[in-house]
Amino acid sequence: MELTRKQIERQDFVDNSIFALLQTLNTTDKLIDWDIEIIGNIREVIQNHIINKIGCSEQEFYPYIEE
Repeated sequence: MELTRKQIERQDFVDNSIFALLQTLNTTDKLIDWDIEIIGNIREVIQNHIINKIGCSEQEFYPYIEE
């Protein structure tokens, strides 16, 4: 089973939004490199808040293939 195009687009949207947020919040002149580990850590925190406070599902927030 594979993710649909729409699901992949959602993953890209979430990860790119987090990366853009990091760049926006950066107060230094140092460039922030794309680091999926950092993005993933931040995504988990945001995801937990959205799922627990707003009530969307994990799949709605960041689609994945269930094994």
